[in-house]
Order: sequence, then structure tokens, then C-alpha cells
Amino acid sequence: MARAGAVVRGCLELMGQEVRPGITTRELDRLAEKYIRSQGGIPTFKGYRGFPGSICASPNDMVVHGIPGKVRLREGDILGVDVGVTVEGYIADAAMTFPIGEISEEARRLLRATEESLMKGIEQCRVGNRVGDISHAVQVHAESHGYSVVQSMVGHGVGRDMHEDPQVPNFGPPHQGPELREGMVLAIEPMVNAGGYQVEMGEDGWAIYTRDGSLSAHFEHTVAITNSGPRILTNATAVRG
Repeated sequence: MARAGAVVRGCLELMGQEVRPGITTRELDRLAEKYIRSQGGIPTFKGYRGFPGSICASPNDMVVHGIPGKVRLREGDILGVDVGVTVEGYIADAAMTFPIGEISEEARRLLRATEESLMKGIEQCRVGNRVGDISHAVQVHAESHGYSVVQSMVGHGVGRDMHEDPQVPNFGPPHQGPELREGMVLAIEPMVNAGGYQVEMGEDGWAIYTRDGSLSAHFEHTVAITNSGPRILTNATAVRG
């Protein structure tokens, strides 16, 4: 899984270098697939439940699951990119939200708070804690900045399958849910809206949007629970414009 995570990390770093005004999400998808395969990986998302892309590319008020296509990025947009990679039957999964050129201070604050929420959740990934400790840490940090966390979609276990137990909500009380044990691997993925938490599905049956049209950010890591603390298998640094 660490090998798959390294490919995910490299793909996200490539996306950070390539996102710019004028590029289409389909072009990004082609670059991502070429990179993943060049590293000996398989794009996990492609064909998963019929999804046609190698990445999910979700701009602005689209929360997640954007199908790459003709959308051409513009100065001031934000773009969530979600990447899954399979290597020798094991899967890693991560996402980042990138600024496209110069973005508003409002958007920059949202990205910063969402990424911080992810890291707050990861800090709770310790043997003996419970899933609810992750969920609560994410929610408290996001809401402390005046944002809301999406409640209808969750993080998840990951391994040989894309979505495994347990589910990892981004909200809820601490000290609840399954106990974290050594060897568990979780995909932790705060989806944070600048407005309300409510979302709705788009006409293509995949894309999820904020109901009120507010901006949304998405950050995710695949994290292993070890006796020495959390091990991030997909650790990547965004290339900020």
C-alpha cells in the first residue's frame, strides 16, 4: 500500500504542477493516467462502478466525483483532484484541492482550514482511539473557522477494495465507533463547504455539488495505524501557484 501511496503522491504533485488557467480537466486526466501507468500502477477509479476517468476533478462548488471533461479551468477557480492507485492488488487514495492562479482570500482560507482539518483528524489515528475521535477532530476544526462539513459522504477503510469498513464520518462525538487497531488503514477525507453542509447530485449521476452554490474543498490521505502513531502513505505537498 505504501508503494501505491507513493504513486498517488507523485500523481498529485504532477497535478499541482499542471493545473493552470486554460487547461481542461480531461487533459489533466490523461496526464494522470499516463503517469500512474508509467509507475507500474493502475488507475483505481477508471471503470469503478462505471466511472470513466482516472481522477475525479471537481471545481468550485462541486464537492467530489467530478468526471473529467471539457471544463476549462479559469483564473481564480479551485479544483479538487482525487486520485486512487492500485499496485499489486493494494489501493491507496488521496485528494487535494488546488488554487488555479490567484484565488480569493475567502477560497484560500477554505483550502487552508480543510487541509488543517485533515491533519487534525490524522493526529487521532492512534492505537486505542476510536473512529469518532477522528470525526470529532475534523468537525471541530472546520466549524471553528465558520465552515460546515459534508455529512452525507464519509471516509472509509481501504486495502484490497476501494471502500472497506469502517466508515469514517467527518462529524460526530468523540470516543464513539470502532476502536483503532494496529494494521488498520483508513482513507480520511474532509469535504468542507464555505456555506451549508447540504449537497445534491448533478445530472450525470456522479458529481456532487453544494446545495447553496458555495465553494467546497476536499483533502484526503491514506493513513496506516501503527504502534508508533499514524503513518501517512500518500503524503504530498501541494504546488501552490
